[in-house]
Amino acid sequence: MSTPSTPSKKSWSWRSQAFRGLVYQIVTVALIALTVLYLANNTSTNMKARGIQSGFDFMLGSAGFDIGESLFAFDSAEPYWRAYLVGFTNTLRVAILGIILTTILGTLIGVGRFSRNILVRGLCTVYVEFFRNIPVLLQLLMWYLMFTEVLPAAEDAWTLGPFFLSKGGLNFPIPDWAGGHVWAAWGLLVGVGAAVFYRKRAQHTFEATGQIQSMFWVPVSIAVAGGVLGWLVGGAPTAMNVPIKGEFAIENGGALTPEFLSVLLGLTIYTAAFVAEVVRGGIQSVSAGQAEAASALGLSRGQTMRLVMLPQALRVIIPPVTNQYLNLTKNSSLAVAIGYPDVVSIANTAINQTGRAVECIALIMLVYLSTSLATSLLMNWYNTRSAIKER
Repeated sequence: MSTPSTPSKKSWSWRSQAFRGLVYQIVTVALIALTVLYLANNTSTNMKARGIQSGFDFMLGSAGFDIGESLFAFDSAEPYWRAYLVGFTNTLRVAILGIILTTILGTLIGVGRFSRNILVRGLCTVYVEFFRNIPVLLQLLMWYLMFTEVLPAAEDAWTLGPFFLSKGGLNFPIPDWAGGHVWAAWGLLVGVGAAVFYRKRAQHTFEATGQIQSMFWVPVSIAVAGGVLGWLVGGAPTAMNVPIKGEFAIENGGALTPEFLSVLLGLTIYTAAFVAEVVRGGIQSVSAGQAEAASALGLSRGQTMRLVMLPQALRVIIPPVTNQYLNLTKNSSLAVAIGYPDVVSIANTAINQTGRAVECIALIMLVYLSTSLATSLLMNWYNTRSAIKER
């Protein structure tokens, strides 16, 4: 009878491939660490020899400059770290809204490439070929020039109900904040959770029985109903802060600056062209027999695309779409070219005032590295959940 094998000492010999691999990895990591330490020490020595200050202590000093656009109040007397926080939130706002709008627009255009209507199919093709072949910086400049040169001044703003569009940007009504809006937000959150639960049950029902249930309108109605119910429980506040035409500008209400609109539209329209091609390729990767089987079951083309083709295409779509999300986030750094106060713009001003170029650039790198890693982790999690489970 054979005896159980015991670990061999040869596994720690140089003849062992696993042992050699471990040694190579340790040596590589050590060389990288030594290189980084050498470069850091050399940089510090050269900066001291030239009398250049270093360190992040400047972050506590007064910034001394104003920021034209911020999600929260900022004063020039506040420290640099708070100015960087403003730039970070501005970058994050463009990235998040851009990713959402890009996903919607890119998916619609990608699906439109399969339309039987030659006009729809042709327009989607022209969109992709036009916008993806023009550098994104030129597109940002094009949108900025349109907002600042083509649109009328504030006193002659284009008006659509309570909305105003002019050289000053887009002005719109916003609710006067009250406790009822908190209740509405909680109600909307609960409604979204209920809508997700409904969609999962409807998907399971479809897979088990073939019975088709609404996968869009009913979930949307559930989410909206939750928000409305919360709003009613909170006292149904209706007071609105409506913009009005002033003598030189649009006053009151909310506003989106031309810089923000230019960055958002430029990045969204540019990136959506690439996402559309990813969606098209993902759908084409699904066997044509799947569409034929769905048609044999009596599903319409829309139901076939939504319930059969797209779910199977996700495993091909998600990885390259993640790359496009990362590109959109990093391309937002080009906003400095049109004066949008993102983290790069704030860092450039800080460099000019403090001379701490290495530190400011390191902070920019940290911002884009952290946002990109967070996006990658989230999309990898979604990719895992969307993977087709073999029976």
